[in-house]
Amino acid sequence: MSDTYENLSIDTPAEGVTRITLDRPERLNALTHGLVADLHSAFSAVDADHDTRAVVLTGAGRGFCAGLDLTGFGGVPGTEDLGAPQRGMAVQQEIAELVHHMRDVRQPIIAAINGAAAGGGFALACASDIRYCAERAKFGTAFVRLGISGCDIGVSWMLPRLIGASRAWELMLTGRVIDAAEADRIGLVSAVVVDDDLMDTCLGVAAEIAANSPFGVWMTKEVMWSNLEIGSLRAGIDLENRTQIMSSLTEDSREAMASFLERRQVKWSNR
Repeated sequence: MSDTYENLSIDTPAEGVTRITLDRPERLNALTHGLVADLHSAFSAVDADHDTRAVVLTGAGRGFCAGLDLTGFGGVPGTEDLGAPQRGMAVQQEIAELVHHMRDVRQPIIAAINGAAAGGGFALACASDIRYCAERAKFGTAFVRLGISGCDIGVSWMLPRLIGASRAWELMLTGRVIDAAEADRIGLVSAVVVDDDLMDTCLGVAAEIAANSPFGVWMTKEVMWSNLEIGSLRAGIDLENRTQIMSSLTEDSREAMASFLERRQVKWSNR
């Protein structure tokens, strides 16, 4: 990827790994229209980049993402002449669609949560496929404390599936902020890591993912997300069965079998 962004820093810290860094450290990477638009563009670019096999999402400076920038988000272009509810809905949808966009990116997204993840930042963490956090990280869905619903940006759907309904309701109804240790205890993150080791840990996990079949990883992510929504065990297994047979017919599947029998390194071609 070679695109440049005003509110993001994007690099390739390891082969097959793209790192997306929210780059508004002076505002703890709070969300503005510009940052949200940059994220949409970056996710589309990553999805189309077949050299990228895993993504690490993190924040510059002390925070991961502090949520909506309360000093001013900005408006969605083309909505200037609309009424206040219409303009507000356009903003709401633009932000919330990040969750769908992250799901649709074929590569797994690993959140390296280096500090505060609040509001929309908390939603970005939940929408990631894997989460690791630094010891200094804090998490909060404080929408209810701002006089609005605690259900926002997909959190009311994602959080119960990550930590269970009872815990999710308690956090969303109180707006309570939790620290890294509690996030680990309730299963919100895979692990808490010493602050200085967070990125190396996430890059290590990304490298493990990148070592696997590109198509196999894509199908695993897609089916796992789909099975969070599917209506029955039977339907879920049917989806798995069809995906497994399709995957077994790829050239990479045959290459993996051959490399195992020949005791050599597998060579993926994404075919």
